[in-house]
Amino acid sequence: MTSDLGMLCTSFPVLEQCLCNRLQGNEIVLEWVAFSTTKGGLKLSLNTLEQFEHEVGERKTHDPFITLTLAWCSLLHGSQKRALTTPEHPQSKRSAALIASPGLLLCSASFSPSATPSQKYSQRGGRGEVVSTFGAIQGTRWAGRKGQTNGVQLELLEGSEDSLINNYKYMFQRLRDVRNVLTEKIEELGEELRTNFNIEEFSPVSLPAQDSVTVLGQVCCDSNGKLNSQSVLLEAGPDQGGRQVPVDLSELRDYSLFPGQVVVMEGMNTSGRKFVASKLFEGVPLPFYSTPIKQEMDMDIPDEQLMVMVACGPYTPSDGLTFDPLVDLINVIARDRPDVCILLGPFVDSKHEQIEKSLVTETFDAIFSRCVGSIVEGTKGVGCRLVFVPSQRDVHHHFIYPQPPFILPDLSKDDTKRVTLVPDPCTLLIDGVTFGLTSTDILFHMGAEEISCASGSDRFSRILKHMLTQRNYYPLYPPVEEVNMDYEKFQGYGQMPLSPDVLIVPSELRFFIKDVIGCVCVNPGRLTKGQVGGTYGRLLIQRSSPSIDGKRVSPCVAGQVVKI
Repeated sequence: MTSDLGMLCTSFPVLEQCLCNRLQGNEIVLEWVAFSTTKGGLKLSLNTLEQFEHEVGERKTHDPFITLTLAWCSLLHGSQKRALTTPEHPQSKRSAALIASPGLLLCSASFSPSATPSQKYSQRGGRGEVVSTFGAIQGTRWAGRKGQTNGVQLELLEGSEDSLINNYKYMFQRLRDVRNVLTEKIEELGEELRTNFNIEEFSPVSLPAQDSVTVLGQVCCDSNGKLNSQSVLLEAGPDQGGRQVPVDLSELRDYSLFPGQVVVMEGMNTSGRKFVASKLFEGVPLPFYSTPIKQEMDMDIPDEQLMVMVACGPYTPSDGLTFDPLVDLINVIARDRPDVCILLGPFVDSKHEQIEKSLVTETFDAIFSRCVGSIVEGTKGVGCRLVFVPSQRDVHHHFIYPQPPFILPDLSKDDTKRVTLVPDPCTLLIDGVTFGLTSTDILFHMGAEEISCASGSDRFSRILKHMLTQRNYYPLYPPVEEVNMDYEKFQGYGQMPLSPDVLIVPSELRFFIKDVIGCVCVNPGRLTKGQVGGTYGRLLIQRSSPSIDGKRVSPCVAGQVVKI
């Protein structure tokens, strides 16, 4: 017994168990003595140490799986040598199961000095509670196609040639290039509005006129402050004089405006110094995706539903770099077996206190690789396609918008087939259904700048409608300070090629699922909110043809936002 206690006190894996279970050295010795005595004087070995940790873990937490994997994580990663096995001493099935466990790569003890699990997260209530619903929920079975991922077609709608699939050089744009991009946006949207509303021509915005005229321009603010009803300017494109003129909104009964919005207004400008608007023409959204006839005939299972799960980081509580929420999400994926799982960053959050203060013992890239590796390994037998979307809050990745996709050079050939790396933003085609994806919090950014005088509409619906009618993923100009916009790349990769069937817009604001002019818009919330658990989303998708009367039927059958 004395030799066992000496081994126990100097054993590196036992030190890791002390750290993960929050035990002092004398406490774990007493725990071992009690355990060994009740088992008839067991000798200290790897197998008995496993049994010992299991019993300690059961008493320390309600989730022994997480504690067990956390404790053994550093043991497995502490030695870079491969465990030796022989026919006489084969690897136990239990050890093999531990190595394949998704929690192993996520032990905070090996990359953070604070390995204490979040008390508020572990004590959260309402686990699995549905907090928002959409569509036909009664009798809905939330499950995938039982691992038939080979039948799921998933690709960037623009195709690899026209999509942002590689890194690019930035910080080289010139002011005149930015101006050219904005001018083209005004001209393109203006032409669509002119055609849709049968407008003969646009008048120069600053030209005095006694009669009512129609003008085209971009909304901006007369100062660096927040836009309000008294500070609205309309800036015309070069074809309409390129001037700025103040706008009087007093005669408009309903309006919703934000800086950067391209609008058409009807009104009078008798003095040439102020335009009095009497009518505001709303933008026109793009058409939805229509499946080619040949592809529609080739569909094997046109009526089978597809389950898509959506989650957005951060994946750790704010009081520590413990990835318990991510481990819980992996367990949900393993239970529900969705066909596609869309995971949006941040994965290594630049706003996390320990990241900001550099209180980590591994590189940010190493933490990210471990995080993604745990997701890939933990979902290997589930039959789930994984989509990874970067975030500008990912400290290890390029801090630019549009943002190129992650690079995962260590993925195996089999894993590469089921992992899709996409940029932010992008339009994804999943079995004939289009998904618009962005991890940038455009709802929060536009919500802080929008002004409105509208009855019977909520702020989220107005902002989402602006995105769809302005036809891009970030219509706000100028962008907020934390968004580093490359406008030349934005012109090519930040536009909506069509109106998506489903628009994923995660935000710090409250979660929701709602239909906005035919597009199902989803804010799944974030997987963690400070020190407590957050939410994720799940959708049931079904390819559908137009109904008998010719009206479009949304392919999103049902949706929910669920607490982790």
